[in-house]
Amino acid sequence: MDAEIKIILQLFLTVLLCGLIGFEREIKKRGAGLQTYSLVGLGSALFAILTFGMLGQFVSDSIDPTRLIQAVATGIGFIGAGVVFRGEKHIEGLTTAAGLWVVSAIGIAVAMELYIEAVASTMLTLFVLIVFGFLERKVLDKG
Repeated sequence: MDAEIKIILQLFLTVLLCGLIGFEREIKKRGAGLQTYSLVGLGSALFAILTFGMLGQFVSDSIDPTRLIQAVATGIGFIGAGVVFRGEKHIEGLTTAAGLWVVSAIGIAVAMELYIEAVASTMLTLFVLIVFGFLERKVLDKG
């Protein structure tokens, strides 16, 4: 398969997986939804693809691919901090921040060709958001 076609398919897969999570958030009418989750995953995947592509072009000890993961996690931390709000009786946005953090990791996993792990992480994230969210509302009586 052509390298360009492979990259395009990776980007589409990332948008699909992260979009599923974003769609769940959209249904629940959260602040970040389909577009935000898709874009965060897409950006993370693209940064990873560009980094891994550079490794083949620039042979150097100064390029450490693990720095990419650290940089993306830090950047997403700033985005996540922007969606967290402290109310009088509770904190809002923590799940959104955590979800954005997870989709960035899913994007990197796809870029690293860890497709099964990316799909499994997407399914587990949806399980947490749907099933655990239901349990929080019904069992713990959070409304």
